[in-house]
Amino acid sequence: MDITKLIFLSLILAGCSEPPLEAPEATPVARAVPDNWQQFRQQRTSQIEQYIADNKVSYDRFADFPVSQTHGVPYILLKLLPLVSPGLWPNNENFLSVIGLFNDERNPEYPIARGIGFSGLSRPLDKEAVDVASFTCGGCHIGRVRDDEGKIQYLDGGINSEFNTVGFRKRMVDTLDSLTKGIKGAAEKEKKLTEILLQALEEVEKNRPGYFYNNYQFEDRLFDATYEKQQIALFRAQAKTLIPAYSKRIREVYSGWKVLVDKNYKSAEKEMMAGYGGMEDAISFNSVDAYLNLEKKPVISLFSGIALADYAAVTDIMAVWDQQKRNPRWNEAKDDLIDGGGQWNGHIPLPVYKNIAAQLTLGVDNIDVQVSAFSDIVLDKLPAPAYPFDVDVNLANKGKALFEKNCLACHQDNNGKVYKNIGTHLGRAKVAGKIITIGAVSGFTDVCSPEHTIQMFGKAAQPCGTYKGVSLKGKDKFAMTKPSRHDGYNALPLIGIWAQAPYLHNGSVPTIYHLLMPKTRPDAFIKSKLSYDKEKLGFEWQLDESAVEEGYLYNTTISRSIGHHGHDEDIKTNGTTYRLDWSGDEESVKAIIEYMKVL
Repeated sequence: MDITKLIFLSLILAGCSEPPLEAPEATPVARAVPDNWQQFRQQRTSQIEQYIADNKVSYDRFADFPVSQTHGVPYILLKLLPLVSPGLWPNNENFLSVIGLFNDERNPEYPIARGIGFSGLSRPLDKEAVDVASFTCGGCHIGRVRDDEGKIQYLDGGINSEFNTVGFRKRMVDTLDSLTKGIKGAAEKEKKLTEILLQALEEVEKNRPGYFYNNYQFEDRLFDATYEKQQIALFRAQAKTLIPAYSKRIREVYSGWKVLVDKNYKSAEKEMMAGYGGMEDAISFNSVDAYLNLEKKPVISLFSGIALADYAAVTDIMAVWDQQKRNPRWNEAKDDLIDGGGQWNGHIPLPVYKNIAAQLTLGVDNIDVQVSAFSDIVLDKLPAPAYPFDVDVNLANKGKALFEKNCLACHQDNNGKVYKNIGTHLGRAKVAGKIITIGAVSGFTDVCSPEHTIQMFGKAAQPCGTYKGVSLKGKDKFAMTKPSRHDGYNALPLIGIWAQAPYLHNGSVPTIYHLLMPKTRPDAFIKSKLSYDKEKLGFEWQLDESAVEEGYLYNTTISRSIGHHGHDEDIKTNGTTYRLDWSGDEESVKAIIEYMKVL
C-alpha cells in the first residue's frame, strides 16, 4: 500500500475500535498425570517421531527450506566466510555456531547448519539461478536440551535459545569492515571485497571438491559435483553485482536497526546492537525495512518516523508445537474469530499469517508462501515433547489440584482473552499500533491474498483462501487485528512449558520456581544453556564459571523492556482470587512445578 494512503487511512480508523476477544465459557479440564511417567515419555517420543514421518514433506520445508527463494545472502558467499574471516567465523565443522545454529545429527549429510536453507531446495527445477541462503523456520523453532547422560535431545517446534539473528547481521557487517579495512571509497571497497571472495572461491574449487553442497540429496534433487560446478560458474559470472548488492543491503538493515535501538532501547544500546540469543524484536525488524524504504523517498521521508515502532518489543522466541490449542475459532455467524490468538498479544490470529509474519521478521523480501503453508500443516498437531527426566507422580497429582484452582482458568486451550492487569511491561502489546497494523494487513494480504495459488503435494492450493472451512474473502482485517483487540497479553496454554524457559514474554525469569516466587527472581542470570535445572524447572541459569563456555549473561536491569516484573501479584476477578505469588509456600510450589513437568 502507498504510504500516503496508509497515513490518511490511519487517521480515518483512529477512532475505530473492536471489542476484545472473549474467553471460552466452557469449563476447562486439566491434563491428567500419567500413572507411569517413563512409559508415557517413551510413548510421546514415539508419537512425535511417527508424526514427523507421516508429515515429512511439510516438516522438511519447515525445518530446511529458506524463507525466500530469491532474497538473502548468496549461498557460496556465506560458505566462504570461515575461509576469508576465520576470526569471526570459526573454520571448523560448523562456522555458524557463533550465531547459535547447530549441526543436526539427524541429518548429517546436510551441507550447512540447521536453520539455513538455500534456494536450490525450493526453486523450480527448470529455473537456473544463483543459490541464495536465508534462515528457515527451524532455525528459530528447533530447540535442544541436554539429558542426564549428556546427550542432546531435539525439540521440534520448540525454541532455539541460542539463535541470534541480530548477531548474524552484526558479524556480517564486521566481516565486511575487516576485509576492506584501510581502503577508501565505496567502489574500491567493493572491488577489494569481490577479489578476496573470488580468490577464496578459486582455492576451494581446486582443493576442496564438494565443500559447498557435500553431494547432498533431497527428494529428487541431487546437489552433486555437476550442480556445484554450475553454481560456482553462476556465482563467479555475477560476483561483481551480487557481492556489492549484498554488502549494501546488510549494512542498510543493520544501520536501520540502530535507528530503532536508539529510539526504543535507551541504556541498552550496546546489548541490543549485539543481539540476544533466543530473542527477537519481530514487528520492529519489519518496521526497520519500512523506515529504510521511506528514507529513500524524498517526498515522504518526513513521515519515515511513523514506520518505526514506538515501544520496545523484545521477546523470547515462542514454541510453536500443537498450534491447534492456540488457534482461534469462528463465532456462530462465521464473521468473527474468537477463543484464540497465539502470539504474546494475539494480534495475528490466523496461523498462516503468523507464519508469514515470522518469515518477514527474518529480513528478506519476496518470501516463499509455501514455507508458511507447509509449516501450518506440520505445526497444527505436532505434539509437544515430554519432559525428559523423572517425575514424582504423587507430587504431580497434588500440584494438579493447585494448578486447576489458580492457573487453568487463564492458561486453558484456545483462550483468546488478553490481560492488562498482570504487571508486565506493555510495550510488546502496544507495539503494533494503528499505522503498523494497517501496513501489515495490506502487506500480508498482498503476499498471500485469498486468491493466491501455490503448489502443494503436486496440486494447486490457496493457503490464504479459507480458515476452518470459512472463506477469507472480504476478511482482510483478520490478517492483523486492530490494537484495541490485543492491548495486553495472551495467557497461552502451557503445553510443553518445561521446555520454554526462561519465562514471561521477554525471557526475564529463568525458571518456574522464580516465576511463582517473585521475590527470588535474579536480576541477572545465564541464558541459553542446554543443561537443565530439574528442581526449579528451567534451563541451567546460575552465574558460574561454566557460563563462559555456554550461554550468555542476561541482565534484566538495563532496560525496562526486559525487566522481570509481572505475573507477581494475586489477581482478583469476579469474586475469585487467583494466586500468582506463592512466596512462603515452598511445598505448594514444588507440587505445582512437578505437575507442570507433565504438561
